[in-house]
Amino acid sequence: HVQLVESGGGSVQAGGSLTLSCVVSVYTYSKRCVGWFRQAPGEEREAVASIRSNGGTYYADSVEGRTTISQDGTKTTVYLQMHSLSPDDTAMYYCAANRALCSWIDWSSVATYNYWGQGTQVTVS
Repeated sequence: HVQLVESGGGSVQAGGSLTLSCVVSVYTYSKRCVGWFRQAPGEEREAVASIRSNGGTYYADSVEGRTTISQDGTKTTVYLQMHSLSPDDTAMYYCAANRALCSWIDWSSVATYNYWGQGTQVTVS
């Protein structure tokens, strides 16, 4: 049973930075993607970034250049570092994982991911 637990959210001033963490437990799949999504009130859930088990990464246009997704050596923790935050980044951030490698075609689709965390709130003011 795969579990994902996010942490690191909070309140930050515009222009600041934040690092979110996602601990992926009991993950036996050697090929997988772990992605970060966000959802603001009244909005659809949107992809932020994703990382493949082989290290490949994808980013949404809205965050590219100021965001880095990474994983630790054991691939059990995935990080999302965000800089130059603005109020537009305010949302609940979710970590998600799937059972296969994602590609540039499907990495940003909610349907690609089989497992989801509970989310961590990020508020930028």
